[in-house]
Amino acid sequence: MSQSTSHILMIRPVNFGFNEETAASNAFQNPDAEKNGVQERALSEFNSMVNILRHNGVDVSVVDDTPQPYTPDSIFPNNWVSFHNDGGIFLYPMQAENRRLERREDIITDLEDKFKVAHVIDLSRFEHEHRFLEGTGSMVLDRENKIAYACLSPRTDKDVLNYFCEQSGYQPISFEAVDEKGKAIYHTNVLMCIGSRFAVICLNSIPNPHERITVIESLKSSHKEINEITFEQMSQFAGNMLEVQNKAGDTLIVMSQNAFSALTEAQRSALQQYGKLVHADINTIETNGGGSARCMMAEVHLPTI
Repeated sequence: MSQSTSHILMIRPVNFGFNEETAASNAFQNPDAEKNGVQERALSEFNSMVNILRHNGVDVSVVDDTPQPYTPDSIFPNNWVSFHNDGGIFLYPMQAENRRLERREDIITDLEDKFKVAHVIDLSRFEHEHRFLEGTGSMVLDRENKIAYACLSPRTDKDVLNYFCEQSGYQPISFEAVDEKGKAIYHTNVLMCIGSRFAVICLNSIPNPHERITVIESLKSSHKEINEITFEQMSQFAGNMLEVQNKAGDTLIVMSQNAFSALTEAQRSALQQYGKLVHADINTIETNGGGSARCMMAEVHLPTI
């Protein structure tokens, strides 16, 4: 089982904007961000990122969002769906009601033209119990070692996490994580990233020393070189990276321009041992949406036809 894939699903936005429904739990959204022309600027940033990925040999499937229903966060598909190498697809329970509208059966149907789908496990019923697990935002998956790292938050319920792990054969490692102001971090993938041979993580965000040690020991036992980032670097989305492959099998580490700029030269050099650093300017998407490059990419690990 490979940690990364060259097949990426991305959703082109039509109504991107600051989502009031998610802002209460997402401190990465900036309510003071420039709102004028935000859809046009986000669309330009999105298209530029797709072009950068394709220029680097990544197979990107782009699906256009629809004007109705209103889904301002559709640009972040990794929260509602994940794709696995056994042909399994998981659909996830989302906290914000307008984000639940992002789940689209037609996207899965279209992927079946190219990939083998064995089964779909729909966890969205947990929404009726007000319990949530927002995909590979809530979880950072070590796919090779079948470990699901998750910081618990209003969007990440421990029982739903455990149920996902029972269904998928993953081992859960859950913990509390907070930002510099002590607020719960809404998604695990803003504080950590896992590649084939490395991990990027803001260890200071895990206040419980026992939980921090558990995470460190798990990463070390799975042979991940730990690259630590600061709170300030995390706030610039330096934890929100994704390792992908191109069609030639080369490893790329994809991040935003803000994340790249936040890294020190030493950190960049360390990461370059594991792959080419690829970065795109998505500042409008980050400030209004509170998510970054990793959130925009749903990895398709399904077997190809």
